Amino acid sequence: MIEKELVKKLVEEKLKGSDNYPVDISIRPDNLISVEIDNDHGVSIDDCVALSRFIEEYLDREKEDFELEVGSSGITSPFKIVRQYIKNVGNEVEMLLKNGIKLTGILKAAGDDAVVIAVEKKVKPEGSKRKITVEEDQVYSYDEIKYTKYLIRF
Repeated sequence: MIEKELVKKLVEEKLKGSDNYPVDISIRPDNLISVEIDNDHGVSIDDCVALSRFIEEYLDREKEDFELEVGSSGITSPFKIVRQYIKNVGNEVEMLLKNGIKLTGILKAAGDDAVVIAVEKKVKPEGSKRKITVEEDQVYSYDEIKYTKYLIRF
């Protein structure tokens, strides 16, 4: 079986110095290699083709057969690394916490350990007859988050 570390090393070598960065690398037992990359400004098909060709140069199909898929992180795909959170600061996101709570709001900040999301809540001020909408910043560590993804509204 092809080693994940070898593929990871090849990906990092090719992407070094570019705006692209690796998001996920997986190798199934049937040697299906899947490489997912992202870029703060979007990944082009040419970027994926160049990376695919680079990886194939260093892997020998005669020695061990494999299938290679290189693609970009989809707009509806959950974020997998901190850099994707940072890229989406200021955007509306959907977040599912491990405790089952689903939130939607604006991603305000992302750091190494946690994120800040601004969610709207309806509260009833004391002495008022109607509820009003207020924005509240909530902080969650990455350990508390099951997934976060960009929210698309039409």
